[in-house]
Amino acid sequence: MELSRDEEEALAGKLGKALASAYKILVAIGESTGAKKLIPIKWAHLSGVNYNTIGDPGMDFLDKFSRTTKVVVKSTLNPMGYDRNKPEDIPSSFQEKQGSIIESYERMGVNPSFTCTPYEIFDIPDKGTAISFAESNAAVFSNSILDLRTNKESALSALAGSVTGKAPLSELRLEEARSPKVGIDANFKFGSELDYGLMGYFAGKVIKDSSVAFSGISKPSMIEAKMLSAAIGTSGSCGMFTLGTAKEKISFDRKEAKAVMDELNTAEDGDIIALGSPQLGMNELNYLDKLVEGKKFNKRCIIFCSRAIHNQAARVGLTGKLQRS
Repeated sequence: MELSRDEEEALAGKLGKALASAYKILVAIGESTGAKKLIPIKWAHLSGVNYNTIGDPGMDFLDKFSRTTKVVVKSTLNPMGYDRNKPEDIPSSFQEKQGSIIESYERMGVNPSFTCTPYEIFDIPDKGTAISFAESNAAVFSNSILDLRTNKESALSALAGSVTGKAPLSELRLEEARSPKVGIDANFKFGSELDYGLMGYFAGKVIKDSSVAFSGISKPSMIEAKMLSAAIGTSGSCGMFTLGTAKEKISFDRKEAKAVMDELNTAEDGDIIALGSPQLGMNELNYLDKLVEGKKFNKRCIIFCSRAIHNQAARVGLTGKLQRS
């Protein structure tokens, strides 16, 4: 890779061990993906926040790393392991260790946003802007709907991007990777947003390239686009979708939809209804409010959303209405 003089010095450790480690991560990824250079990014969204996910090794690493470096670009944070407004029944040891992780990120200057849908909360950069998103649904949504440029980053590569302000110029940051070679053609009329999720999950499994084209569907709504993005990000390495045709086409009909449903549906009934993966935004909360108007859930329902969305919904009385249902 061609590195600038400043990048070479940082890689060599002249600006500290933490920054050298960050550049080593980016250079290793760049070399493995054929990048010729690093480019500036404007936004990093970080995963590796939940103590259940990263454990003691991740907590200790972040504590040391955060004491000698700061983020240099806008940096936001994925959800943590519990709701700090409702700490009841959460073991004190877990709260303490989760707190240490959050302190490390805040020490570096990361915004404690605790959201997996940053595109619903923060101002969006200009089209074509390079970013570094570790949350898969956010990466797919940003590439596909917002026309931003990010690969599906790991926790470490996004963290490295946040403290260097750089990312390898490879894969979905290159125009050629954003033009799908393979498409998925929907051969039946979708009945709800669930069908978009089923198609997205199917696409993620069968598409081995960085992007996929969808045909046979109309332009998805915000809710449908989130379903597509989350499902694609869950089941494979594909990081972007477009609408249109491609040279190679794979059919998605009711048979494929049922196969995906059967794979994911492990029980006929459940004790709790959980909504919010990815976290619900105002669109979904308003939609849900209309669906349950005048009705009551017959079992406990838990809704997951970011603090920012919760506060917004509370201001217009939406949280109270949903809680009464």
